[in-house]
Amino acid sequence: MASLQMRAISVVLRLTRKPRMATVERARKRIAEPKGSTAPPTALLRRHHVRTRSVQGFPCTTVAPRDGGTGRAVVYLHGGSYVSEIAKQHWALISKLADAGVRVEVPLYGLGPQHTYREAYPFVTEVYRELLAEVDASAVTVAGDSAGGGLALGFAQTLAEAGLPQPRRLVLLSPWLDLTLSHPDLPALEPRDPWLNIDGTVEAGKAWAGGDDPIQPRLSPINGELGGLAPMEVYVGTAELCLPDVLLLQERGAAAGAALEVTVCPGAVHVYPLVPAPEGRSAAKRIVEEIARG
Repeated sequence: MASLQMRAISVVLRLTRKPRMATVERARKRIAEPKGSTAPPTALLRRHHVRTRSVQGFPCTTVAPRDGGTGRAVVYLHGGSYVSEIAKQHWALISKLADAGVRVEVPLYGLGPQHTYREAYPFVTEVYRELLAEVDASAVTVAGDSAGGGLALGFAQTLAEAGLPQPRRLVLLSPWLDLTLSHPDLPALEPRDPWLNIDGTVEAGKAWAGGDDPIQPRLSPINGELGGLAPMEVYVGTAELCLPDVLLLQERGAAAGAALEVTVCPGAVHVYPLVPAPEGRSAAKRIVEEIARG
């Protein structure tokens, strides 16, 4: 059973977040709104070594521990349906990773509708390539939540073609694996998700696809090759639209011989490791410890 805090968060999300993308019209209005700042919070700047540089015309922020760290590194891809900027919850997890001695690279990819996946993939690839010039791939994790989780998996599927090694591990929090949200179980699950709507989320996906076929693996990595990837660690709640496709990923991954561990949290909302509930704090602690120490 979900904790009292998780249930309270669900109520707040249902009242404040779910209506914003409840219809195609509302989603289009939301997608067209000006984007917010991607600047790191002041508290992060005070706590860690932080610098932002331009890579292929997009900002990439490095958050590094002040004591030199463990030698481990993460490329973290934030969520937001590919149309919303990085949020304080993302920075909070990034800060926890730096507290544990992990260097975090945060590629702030361009958002739809102004930008698409066509710009994001070469940008993230270059960030990863530059990181590997300083840190061995065996010490690097690629992580992401929601849309960023989908991008992380899609990116991992392109590494062989780019001539780059797989990272040590992939960590995916409620990854958006199918841009079309066409799994047959989703209509029945939608009322239980206090945050996401099918129609509005699909509309955001169309903006990110930029007119291209949304079922291709770089947009819907559930359709991509799962064999030969780094070991995957996936977190998902039972009260969210990402659940059916995560379970399908688990099934297809097993068939492909992938090393894949899925944690399903009863009653938990979308990207629950980022929320201030006991389930979220426990998952975040486990994620940080695994990345920092293995």
